[in-house]
Amino acid sequence: MSEIDYKALCKDVCLLAMEVGDFLREQRQQINEIAKESKGVHDYVTQFDKESERRIVARLKELLPQSGFIAEEGTATLQGNEDLIWIVDPLDGTTNYIHGLNVTCVSIGLRQGEEMVLGVVYELWNKECFYAYKGGDSYLNGHPIHVSKAATMNDSLIATGFPYTDFGRMPQYMRYLEWTMRNTHGVRRLGSAAADLVYVACGRVDGFYEYGLKPYDVAAGAFIVMQAGGKVCDFEGGNNWLFGGEMVASNDLLFPEFRTSIKKFLCQPVGGLQQFMKKHFKK
Repeated sequence: MSEIDYKALCKDVCLLAMEVGDFLREQRQQINEIAKESKGVHDYVTQFDKESERRIVARLKELLPQSGFIAEEGTATLQGNEDLIWIVDPLDGTTNYIHGLNVTCVSIGLRQGEEMVLGVVYELWNKECFYAYKGGDSYLNGHPIHVSKAATMNDSLIATGFPYTDFGRMPQYMRYLEWTMRNTHGVRRLGSAAADLVYVACGRVDGFYEYGLKPYDVAAGAFIVMQAGGKVCDFEGGNNWLFGGEMVASNDLLFPEFRTSIKKFLCQPVGGLQQFMKKHFKK
């Protein structure tokens, strides 16, 4: 395999994400009850999720024919020996999309070996394309971005996501939510983990935490945070944030205090890639 030009590849992926975002904007006006399929009590999927994923996967296969996929709407072509894995959420914030709340993203990340090497998140209503690639910085519509400089929880604005299927840690979660309300500038819940993360990357919020996450929720956004000077970890402070289902992300100054407070309230053992694949892509 020839060496990958990450910058050129990232440009192609940005164009793809924007193209799919245009499609999703155009199609939302057609949403009705027939277009919705129940995927769980609080989790919906539309025909547009599936069509968006089909378009994304087809194009990414052209760009990197040897790659595998983990994608929200069921595309999983992993044989176990792929060096390159695309991690795709064709419509992050589906419930927002259905209800007309304008925080919705297309999220595409690329993992090579054991590291993320590319991330693109396109917030389709604001037409904001956040992206990063290995060897480069993080950008928003061509302009460099960087995490904030908030150094303490008292000076920070925190984003989170509410559990919608896994309520096993609700008592701990609610205690920590109260703690953050009392000890920060406030807490925001946007309904899209991809948006939460890129807002950390560009300094709109100072930190983000959530559990019950999937890799396609966070792969691209977390990489953009890191390339923007931030840090990510799981609730224990370890490296199992991609497949472990939980994440802490913030600027580097806030990170030690944020991570310590999370560990105090929310720690629980998490799994990895094999457990994720077994649970979500059963043969």
